[in-house]
Amino acid sequence: MAYQHLRGTGVALVTPFHKNGSVDFIALESLITHVIKGGVDFLVALGTTAETSTLSFEEKKEILAAVIRIADGQLPVVCGIGGNNTEEVLRQLKEFDLQGVDAILSVTPYYNKPTQEGLYQHYKAFAAATNKDIILYNVPGRTGCNILPETVIRLANDFKNIVGIKEASGNIIQCTELIHHKPENFVVLSGDDNLALAHMAIGMDGIISVAANWFTKEITEIINLAIVGKFDKARKVFYRILPAIDLLFADGNPAGIKCVLKHMGIGEQYLRLPLVPVSDATAKKITQFLNV
Repeated sequence: MAYQHLRGTGVALVTPFHKNGSVDFIALESLITHVIKGGVDFLVALGTTAETSTLSFEEKKEILAAVIRIADGQLPVVCGIGGNNTEEVLRQLKEFDLQGVDAILSVTPYYNKPTQEGLYQHYKAFAAATNKDIILYNVPGRTGCNILPETVIRLANDFKNIVGIKEASGNIIQCTELIHHKPENFVVLSGDDNLALAHMAIGMDGIISVAANWFTKEITEIINLAIVGKFDKARKVFYRILPAIDLLFADGNPAGIKCVLKHMGIGEQYLRLPLVPVSDATAKKITQFLNV
């Protein structure tokens, strides 16, 4: 099956920071070691969960290089490169060292609210600028921009290196339409941990998960069971961890997952403004769940 390396469970890695705001590469290595041992299928660097919008370009390059080095060929690496200024995105694409990168995850342009034709032209320019596989990323709750199924399918049919999408619209009808009409080998990945099982039931190919930073084995098990149609077993695992998944996002992402990782001994809770750690009330609930 084409693009098998982009199916299953991908983990959206956080960026650990020191108290002084610098990147904690030792904690990053601990995290990557943890998720690889947990059985994930691929790593995603520089996504939303990585607080990428607060990183300098030099930091992005250093983090990507570190992820590739630590992964050491054990798993495919997906790199996030996107933005709302097409020319700037293309410039970054040229300046990144993408050796060792298996695919690029590229979010829809945010804030300026392009039309569907604008989205098509943006990704057309992106596809022409690289020979790397491209995964579109649709997350309208963050971007204010929703790429519709017909636009996704048009792009998939027109550009051979546009191979998939991370779909986080939360709209199950839209997801169903996309899966029903997409090209056969086009990969559709869930971008919502709390909808992952429903997304797999309608035919998605896997997930890019925040919760897999914590529930690495559980998320991987859910997805693997769903892939082979064992939904009864998958549901038992899913509902066991669903309350904790909800806690992860109660005060925003990645504040929740960083709180958990601190308890696990992987980094601290430091985030870059405007993001802040979870509230004391949420931290208490997370601690209670961890101690059960």
